[in-house]
Formats: sequence, C-alpha cells, structure tokens
Amino acid sequence: MAVKTIIEPFRIKSVEPIRWTTRSQREELLKAAHYNLFLLHAEDVLIDLLTDSGTGAMSTHQWAAVMEGDESYAGSRSFDRFRDSIQDIFGYRHVIPTHQGRAAERILFGVACEKGDVVPNNTHFDTTRANVEFTGAEAVDLVIAEGRQPAARHPFKGNMDVAALEGLIARVGRERVPLVMLTVTNNSGGGQPVSMENARAVSAVCRQHKIPLYFDACRFAENAWFIKLREQGYAERTPKEIAQEMFRLGDGCTMSAKKDGMANIGGFLCTNDDLLAQQEKDLLILTEGYPTYGGLAGRDLEAIAVGVQEALQEDYLRYRIASTAYLGNHIAEAGVPIVQPPGGHAVYIDARGFLPHVPSEKFPGVALACELYLEGGVRSVEIGTLMFAGAAQMDLVRLAIPRRVYTQSHVDYLVEVILEVWKKRESIGGLRLTHEAPFLRHFTAHLKPL
Repeated sequence: MAVKTIIEPFRIKSVEPIRWTTRSQREELLKAAHYNLFLLHAEDVLIDLLTDSGTGAMSTHQWAAVMEGDESYAGSRSFDRFRDSIQDIFGYRHVIPTHQGRAAERILFGVACEKGDVVPNNTHFDTTRANVEFTGAEAVDLVIAEGRQPAARHPFKGNMDVAALEGLIARVGRERVPLVMLTVTNNSGGGQPVSMENARAVSAVCRQHKIPLYFDACRFAENAWFIKLREQGYAERTPKEIAQEMFRLGDGCTMSAKKDGMANIGGFLCTNDDLLAQQEKDLLILTEGYPTYGGLAGRDLEAIAVGVQEALQEDYLRYRIASTAYLGNHIAEAGVPIVQPPGGHAVYIDARGFLPHVPSEKFPGVALACELYLEGGVRSVEIGTLMFAGAAQMDLVRLAIPRRVYTQSHVDYLVEVILEVWKKRESIGGLRLTHEAPFLRHFTAHLKPL
C-alpha cells in the first residue's frame, strides 16, 4: 500500500508541557531580549527551532544505557563501549571524547593550525570558523556555485568546488594548508548534502598534496541517507555502509554528538595520526578531562554509543528527511523563498528573497526571525550577516527541527505561522546593532528596530 501520510516512527512515552503566550506578551519579551532570540527564556517559546543541537529526545534504549554508566575517572567500561560504537561507524584509530563539537574543533585547530595557515571547507559553521580564526589561521569557504544560490536546485549543493581547492593550494602553498575540512551535511549552506563522488575527489586532491582530510561529521547519517536517495549506485546500500565508505576517504573527524549522536551533550575527535592524537589528548586533559571521559559523564558516553547507531536506522531517517521536506515544500508552494531543495535537519528561508526591501546591513534574517516569534512564538536562528558579518554569502533563517520532539501537527502549525508572516512581509523593517562581542557576536548581540 502506498501511504502518503508521514507518521513518527515511535510512540511518545513522556511529555513536556509548552506554554502559550499572547502577541503583546511576546512583544515585551522580545524587547527585553534586545531583539536577539538567543536571549529569550525557553519557557517563553512555543515551538523552539533555534537549533537541533542537543535538543532531541532520547530513546528508551538510550535511557536504559544511561543506567549502565560507569563513572570511573579513568578507564571506564562506558568509554570502551563508546569507542567501539564510534569505531564501528567511523573507523578511525583514535577516538577522543569531548563535551561537545566545538571542544573537538578547538583542540584539533589548536594543535594543527598556526598563524598564517589557511583551512578550506565547503562552508565553515560559526564555531568552526571562530576556532580556526582564533588560532590566527584563515577559514576559507569553497562550496560549489549552486550552494551560494538559494533557489538553485542541485542534489548535492553541499559539494566542495574541487577546482577552487586545487587553486587555493597552488596559490598559498601546501605548507600553509594544515588540513582540509568537509562538512556533512553543509549546515551554513542550507543543510545540503555532500556526494560520495565529491568526497572522493576532495580526498584525491588531499592525498596528492599529502594534506589530511577531516570531516565535520555532525549530521553524517542524514548525509548518508541523501546519498542513498540521490546518488547512483547507492540505493541498495545501508546508511551505515555509506557512512563507513565516506569516512574511509578521510584521516579523522570532529563530531557534535548533539546532532546525529542523538544525545543531549557530547562530542568527539577522531584521527589516524598517532602523534597528533597524543598532542590532542595532552590538550584535552588541560580543559576537558582525562581521555577516557573528555568532559562527559559515563552515562553520556553510553547514550552516544547507542545514539550514533540509532541515527542510521532507515525508518528514522526516512521520517526525518520526509518531515523536513514536508515543511519546506508547503511554504515554498505558497511562494516563500527557501534554500532548495529542503535540507536534512532544517528548512532555510531565504531572508533576502523574503524581505528584498531590507538590505543586508540591516539584518533581514534577524528581522524575519523576530517576526516569526512575534506571530506564533516560534524561535529560529539567523544564519547570515549577523552571524558571519562580511563572510556571509546569504542571509538565511534556519528552522532547525529537533530530533524526535515535534509531531506532524506542530509542523502544520509552523506552516500557518510562516504563511501569516509572508502575507505581511512588506511591513517588516530592519534592525541595527547596539552591542556586539568580538567573537560569535550573534549569541549575545543587542539590536534595535530601525
């Protein structure tokens, strides 16, 4: 039977109430938060799509594993299970736990990068870029041209421009490129996947120049599912087999387990380089903890060990990608400009196309995100001029869907809210900055309507 209705491939066992607010209340709350949705209290948000990082619901198997947590400071059984589960998928020799993905980034770039280095990526996300730049290195985005055009349709808009990578290496010199990074899926570019063909081509360039290739693997399972759906020769392969093949092309990875690790906290750093691993562990001990816990409780290690495997289950991935596409397609059919095709973990609204009368320097993404909150209590996040300043290639509003949290009726409500804002888009104005931090300013910035 061909069933069109998307259903959640799980039963709900525990519920958390959410609080309704009125528009007038939200106007006061937004003003008090200086028009920065990060500064809202979570209890004042009805549908929270700020991020899919650490906001998912854990499964019964994960909660059962939590009870097995071995909280020994060194050499715990939980680390052994964590390491074995990670190596089963990723295949790298050294698995170093961290409290979240940005800690893995800080350690990797802190060890590998020096001032004057250049780190290519398809598109750096905010913490990745900040951690590269903090070392004095330069973060360079080399996504294909289609990846910079929201309306363009391409099955793998997250792909790196391989010719641009070769040109960069030739221009700056191999000695200034300590590593190449490939983000799967490409978060800042609309949650768009990277093809196996592209990963293979990038790997070949890295091998030719003896440059290590690292994956930002936060959403590796979603990327594997897109390859299964869209790339010739992979329809009969399992998501796990696809992920394993991709990671064999690299030398290591960083991972936030708060995404496709299906956990509420945690991350890890992997490498095949013995010397680099020792340097990374030495730095880890300074700020994260002993290498067999890395800033995490044993119960967190157990939850991640189960979660990374659950993220590769086909029933879950089929539902996950279909429900995100359902939201994206419904608003696009009504004329709302989005990054096409819809991504894996989020729908990205093209704020420049939505609010063409608001120039980039007046933060159209922030203006749209604020209006979505005022209209329906929906919290989203701007990925554009506020987040990346002059490096922003687009102004997007990301609607990041937490894993296993919201139901189909929540998504239908989101469609209604977005379309109501779409009707009144010409009345929405821009904002100006009144306070910003030197790094990652979008987290704490203060703004005012113009």
